[in-house]
Amino acid sequence: MKRAEDSSTFSSIASAKEKIIVLGQMGPLFADLIAQTRSFSIEHVSPATLVQQEISRRTPQGQQAAAAIQRGSAVSEQLTLAVLRKWFWARKPDAGFLLEDFPATLLQAKVYDEWLEARGENLTAVLSADSAPAEIVTHYRTQGLPPGVTRTAA
Repeated sequence: MKRAEDSSTFSSIASAKEKIIVLGQMGPLFADLIAQTRSFSIEHVSPATLVQQEISRRTPQGQQAAAAIQRGSAVSEQLTLAVLRKWFWARKPDAGFLLEDFPATLLQAKVYDEWLEARGENLTAVLSADSAPAEIVTHYRTQGLPPGVTRTAA
């Protein structure tokens, strides 16, 4: 994959089966990526959106999240993983996605890798901005994704 500063970066997205994660704030180029993924009907997912859906549906997880937010606390890592696990296992295995802001910790990255492995799936690309946690970027580089790990200016 080319560097994200290049406007043709996203031309390599070629099908609705692409599995991409975005680490850190991608800035203005992120809008281009979203537009391109929509043209292929790739689902755009973020933990914040999934948590908000749980809150709107008043599920037990949504109630826990709402209570944390009311207290001024962040949604726990355990709850974030539970909401993402629900999404991950409910989707079709061959469906593509653009997953934004997850994984946010090394623990989440390792858990997510286990989910992918359990389904026999692989990521197509990992895009990261300079604001992405270095330990997660390094983790994905060691997982055999060097060409797909792209650092961009935030």
